[in-house]
Amino acid sequence: MGAALLPAVVLGIDTPIGLTIIRDLGQHGVPVTGIGWSAGAIGMASRYLARGIVRANGPEAVIDQLVALGRELGEACLFAISESDITLLNRHRERLSGFRLMFADQARMASVLNKEQTYAAAEKVGIRVPRTEQVASMADAEKVGSELRFPVVLKWANPNEVVRALSAAGCRLDKTHYCYSRAELLDYLRPYEKTGLYPLIQEYCAGYGLGQFVLMKNGVAHATFQHRRVHEWPPEGGFSSLCESVGAEVHADQMARSVALLRELDWEGIAMVEYRHDPATGESALMEINGRFWGSLPLAYHAGAQFPWLMYRLFGLGEQVVQPAYRAGVRCRFMIPETKRLLRILFQQDRIADRQVAFARLPALAGYVADFIRPRSKYYVFEWKDRAPFFHDLKQMAGGVLRRLRR
Repeated sequence: MGAALLPAVVLGIDTPIGLTIIRDLGQHGVPVTGIGWSAGAIGMASRYLARGIVRANGPEAVIDQLVALGRELGEACLFAISESDITLLNRHRERLSGFRLMFADQARMASVLNKEQTYAAAEKVGIRVPRTEQVASMADAEKVGSELRFPVVLKWANPNEVVRALSAAGCRLDKTHYCYSRAELLDYLRPYEKTGLYPLIQEYCAGYGLGQFVLMKNGVAHATFQHRRVHEWPPEGGFSSLCESVGAEVHADQMARSVALLRELDWEGIAMVEYRHDPATGESALMEINGRFWGSLPLAYHAGAQFPWLMYRLFGLGEQVVQPAYRAGVRCRFMIPETKRLLRILFQQDRIADRQVAFARLPALAGYVADFIRPRSKYYVFEWKDRAPFFHDLKQMAGGVLRRLRR
């Protein structure tokens, strides 16, 4: 590596994603400044953080804060975690011209946030897309409801664009919702009639979550990684609470299609292409693309797929990168949702929305305990060589519980 290291700024060190970026960059000698919502952000306690800053209050104030930080640091790489922050920073790209930005521009972000555009590109490159309908009225919903095979899953094509309108009308924005009959579908959609906004209606896909992760530049995949979701929160489907790395030789054809999809979208940077994989048929159905660092990034880090470091070198330093081989069979646990999942299975199975799935209680409990002694078990927050964020997080959670009890 020939170029001198540039400092890095990470906006959003309140989650395991931001913490992982700090660890990955910091272990390679990059001086990292992290910005969190409070001094209690878990990234603040990492030994690899050179400097922690509490986030300014308000969008414009955050931009002012970053501009001032850029003047202080000189040329630096800027990472952002959440879609809302990426949208904010993209609106002010001109003011942030002193930074090398480690996220996609707004046009590319819009292409993956819009599921209709994503699905159209997927069909072009031969990726299976579950039957998906976008209705514009209750009359449309009644017609579609007569044609669909149930159950169906409801999700929003672009949640960031509708969240304010739905909130103003007193309507919920559920990430996903299951309907098991035409009557259930129509009952669920009826409150949205006053807004004229409706979620996508998608056929149910059996199987487990398969995530394929790619670092793209100039139409070339410079790094890839994949995992399967072993457990999710909520149990019927959501985000990973326990995931496992899958070797590069598995699902190789599907990975080639994922790269082709990102190339079709002219994607630059990191992305997660998410599927539902049915082992009974061998088919993978596209769910969505996340055009940012994903929730299970700690697994990639523990398995040796160093996406933040590779992206920093590729886009920040302009170097060519060669991805080292990563380890298959590594498991990573997000302990709070994993524990909530166990409690739901043990005591509240009637609250599991997907009636297609059922869980045996004793095997779930035994598996939860066994993963503590599994040699390749890792954790989203805890790491032996950087233990302080874990205890910092415990302290913050305990304080939150005590405050609620006092109230």
